[in-house]
Amino acid sequence: MRRVHRLALPPRAQSYLVGKQTKLDALGADGAAIVDKTWKSARQTRTMESVVATLKIMAGPRERCMYCVDSHGSDIEHFRPKVAWPSHAFRWPNLLLCCTECGRLKGNRLPMHDGQPLMLDPSAEEPWDHLDFDPDTGNLTARYDLASEAPSVRGQATVAVLQLDRREGMAEGYLRTYRRLRDVVQSAAASAPPIDGHALVAQLLEQDDHGLFGWCFIGAGALSEPFASFAVAHPEAWAACVAAALASGYPKNRS
Repeated sequence: MRRVHRLALPPRAQSYLVGKQTKLDALGADGAAIVDKTWKSARQTRTMESVVATLKIMAGPRERCMYCVDSHGSDIEHFRPKVAWPSHAFRWPNLLLCCTECGRLKGNRLPMHDGQPLMLDPSAEEPWDHLDFDPDTGNLTARYDLASEAPSVRGQATVAVLQLDRREGMAEGYLRTYRRLRDVVQSAAASAPPIDGHALVAQLLEQDDHGLFGWCFIGAGALSEPFASFAVAHPEAWAACVAAALASGYPKNRS
């Protein structure tokens, strides 16, 4: 999973969403009864296709699912399911792009605690604050929280809903990406100094198909090898990678 930066919609699309949401809101509790029908009708319009087009830009050149970052994002996903939250059905910050598998697994589920979602929204926060990657299996797991001395509750909820620790095909893709990033760092460490940090960042991002760049430099991976040793031996290049990881996320991290 990678951080996704939300773009502004074209004015016409934004006005369309606002108009649809306003009509649903005016119905109050009755909005839940017609939200599915209203959404299906709206989804067929050209205006909604521009919403999809914007989500695809946000998802990056390969238009990957914003949850698993492994499969092609095929349709609009409501982070807060529209039937349970009709007041969010047409709200732009609630719309993501996801693949068929993640959409099937999530369905109308959204674990909550004290009125707040437990699942991670990649367009609103840094997923690697709560998720970890296992270089041996390729699975995503909950990141260990030092403050609570337990795995991140939000990471656990996200992994459980999307089954991020039980999808073999996805895990294999993550492993391939990890090995490429590891090899790039090892090659840079073995080269003659100085290391061009900006060139290294560009090379790493070019090899990053699954958002693991963030795990390597600002997530739990920063404490693992070869990344930890690289940080000590090449602090300036490491700082460039960390800065890029903090600012990364489509569409900012590639031109």
